[in-house]
Amino acid sequence: MALYLFQAAYTSEALAALIKKPENRIAVVSKVIEKLGGKVIGGWFSYGEYDVVLVSELPDNVSAAAFAVAAAAGGALKANRTTPLLNADETLQMLNRAGKAGYRPPK
Repeated sequence: MALYLFQAAYTSEALAALIKKPENRIAVVSKVIEKLGGKVIGGWFSYGEYDVVLVSELPDNVSAAAFAVAAAAGGALKANRTTPLLNADETLQMLNRAGKAGYRPPK
C-alpha cells in the first residue's frame, strides 16, 4: 500500500453549509477511501491555503487518482492536491536509483 497526502480547499458555499450544519467530513471521506481499498491514517482541518489535510493509504496511484477526481467532482472543493509520500525505505531506494541514473544537467 502506498501513502498519499491529500489537501483540499472548500468553496465558500461548502464552508457556509458546514457552518450551518457541522459535520465530521473526515469520517465521511474515510468511508470513500475504504471503498477504494484504502484507509485513512489521519485527517485534520486547517486554515490557510487548504482547509483540510488527509493522509491515506491506498493500493496504488489509480485508486488515489480516483479519490481525488471523485472529491473534485462533488462540487464542494475549489482546489485539491494529491502528493504521493515515500517512507524512509522508499526514499533510500529512490536516492540509490537516482544515483545510478547517470543524469547530468546541461552545461
